Amino acid sequence: MKHFLVKTIANAAALAVAIWLLKDITLTGDNTGRQILTLVLVALIFGLVNFLVKPVVKLLSFPLFVLTLGLITLVVNALMLLLTSFVAGKLDLAFSVNGFWTAVLGGVIISIVSWAMHMLLPDKD
Repeated sequence: MKHFLVKTIANAAALAVAIWLLKDITLTGDNTGRQILTLVLVALIFGLVNFLVKPVVKLLSFPLFVLTLGLITLVVNALMLLLTSFVAGKLDLAFSVNGFWTAVLGGVIISIVSWAMHMLLPDKD
């Protein structure tokens, strides 16, 4: 349970940084409390997408990982961010990612910030 909470906090922080840095990744809400709730829900969706969908995509695209020496990871991360935006839209959450290249850059930002957050946040008992 603690691991799940740490991952959610790290995802929320990483998404917040990407939203702050990139104008084409947006999160809106009536007030700060609503925005924070939306951010946490989007972080949960992002975590689920990465847990359920990303391994399947990585397995199916394994030859491309070998061929591109892992650079296809940038595309896979972008697709996971776009899928998160799509699911959030279907759930009426005010989060959107506009454009593939924005998603690529957002994926890079989220990866770096998530890594840093996992280094800072305690994950073991």
